Amino acid sequence: MAATAMLGAGLATRLAAAHDATPPAPPQQVMEDPNQARVDYIENCGGCHGVNGSTVPAQLPELMGRVGWFMCTPESRAYLLRLPNVAHSRIHDNAELADLMNYVVFVLGGNSVPAGTRPFTADEVARERQHALANASLTAERLRHATAAVKQCHAPQDIKLLYPGYNPATAH
Repeated sequence: MAATAMLGAGLATRLAAAHDATPPAPPQQVMEDPNQARVDYIENCGGCHGVNGSTVPAQLPELMGRVGWFMCTPESRAYLLRLPNVAHSRIHDNAELADLMNYVVFVLGGNSVPAGTRPFTADEVARERQHALANASLTAERLRHATAAVKQCHAPQDIKLLYPGYNPATAH
């Protein structure tokens, strides 16, 4: 329990300082088992997206302080659950996968989460993972949802980039 409090407090403090917004909800309010959710994230996502959600210099979407913006529309919210590595996750228990995704959104996403955002549920995960996206559509889908977040939810323009400062023209 103490580790959970330290985990939530440490990331929340860093994100609050970086984004001048209300701190995110404590992990205990959006996850059944925050410690297991963190372990699941590290084991299943951290190798590519970084243990703390920071991918730079890898050319993958940065999660830290940004992924929450994808919760601002129902379509973008579903997109997060339909990503192939989420929908086809080796975590077959939908409640456990919901916790992992709530960790990603509410802990790593921090202050980018719109006020009043509902946590993912096991039923929602079960429903959306049946509609997994094809790998070929990922770049276009991400940009479409990021653009909607900018227009509809006042997300920063750089959310359309893989990470702040990313320049597709100089990417390898």
